[in-house]
Amino acid sequence: MEDTLFTIHNLWMMIATSMVFIMHLGFASLEAGLTRSKNTVNILFKNTMVPAVGLLMYAIVGFSLMYPGKDFAGAWFGFSGFGVNPPANALTPAYNAGYTYWTDFIFQAMFAATAVTIISGAVAERIKLFTFLIFAVFYAGFCYPVVGMWKWGGGFLQALATPFYDFAGSSIVHSVGGWGALAGAIVLGPRIGKYKKDGVIPIPGHNMPLATTGVFLLWFGWFGFNGGSVLSANPGIVSLVFVTTSIAAAAGAMGAFIASYALFKTNDLTMVLNGILAGLVSITAGADQMSVGSSAIIGFIGGVLAVFAVLALDKLKIDDPVGAIPVHLGCGIWGTLAVGIFGNLAGGAQIMSQLIGIGVIGAFCFAVSFGAFFLLNKTMGLRVSETEEVEGLDINEHGMRSYSDFVVNED
Repeated sequence: MEDTLFTIHNLWMMIATSMVFIMHLGFASLEAGLTRSKNTVNILFKNTMVPAVGLLMYAIVGFSLMYPGKDFAGAWFGFSGFGVNPPANALTPAYNAGYTYWTDFIFQAMFAATAVTIISGAVAERIKLFTFLIFAVFYAGFCYPVVGMWKWGGGFLQALATPFYDFAGSSIVHSVGGWGALAGAIVLGPRIGKYKKDGVIPIPGHNMPLATTGVFLLWFGWFGFNGGSVLSANPGIVSLVFVTTSIAAAAGAMGAFIASYALFKTNDLTMVLNGILAGLVSITAGADQMSVGSSAIIGFIGGVLAVFAVLALDKLKIDDPVGAIPVHLGCGIWGTLAVGIFGNLAGGAQIMSQLIGIGVIGAFCFAVSFGAFFLLNKTMGLRVSETEEVEGLDINEHGMRSYSDFVVNED
């Protein structure tokens, strides 16, 4: 019976891993759809390379940084060596009752790649490809694993008197990516023509069906992202997580729909799409703890926050072509804080722990990513030339067009 349960648990974890992997196709489709056709190949290339970079860097160094072992419990930093080194009990319940060592590695590696993918959208249409890939190597191999170790690897956030709580990564995955996205967008500056003296000039995406397909792929993948974070096939918790995840996504769509219509008097599909993602990010930190009602409130507020965050970024002239910063940073913070308001241990002590985690993760990730982007800008150059940006990155970085049968006239 024990062997049967172990097999069932491990099988669910591998299925969940596959669902998280599909999310990379979702990100690629969403980002390509929300940007201009002249940059589609570039978007797809980056989103193809990020999983490759993330998997390799996590195997070389990331997994050992994130899970250094009990000798580093309560620490800020730990490292157990280069490479993926399975213990003697790697394939048995003695390693973990829910999964093998290899399943543990590959599930966690998918999260590492996801954090970098978030950054790709915010810096789209004007960043040099090779420079971005160098940053991706650094972020996937160092920044994300160090933050993950602070909680999931038994580090200092887990060792707080009231432990910081982040079930599946509102902060540890999404805000880590969001802080990197914010730093990159600031260092890069806005796209040509985005902000003028008389206000914000919209730069619409070229393919709404592709963007919509991307969001539904992400919603589907989130069942593995959150459901797999149970770390077993426990029927009660996994089914609860599926419900809270769906309810928050639906409420996020409604929140963004109502807020955007109230502000703009139009039915903005892009706002609703990002509202769904906002709800999903918001529930991720506490998906295993929330009731249906709490999930709806958390998701709805996330959807509203995403709309107002888009407006706030435009006022600050921070250009984010796909809304990655409002969704993953803004709602990542909100979802993490929501655990202290609605979760099982709701109250002042939990809220304080959540705030400590938000603050430390934010300070570290923004400082490190800003420093990395600044250094890359000074050494290799971060932004393509004005001519390349106007003509499009597809033809200049890749020597090809995404739609070879016709040319779309774009600014």
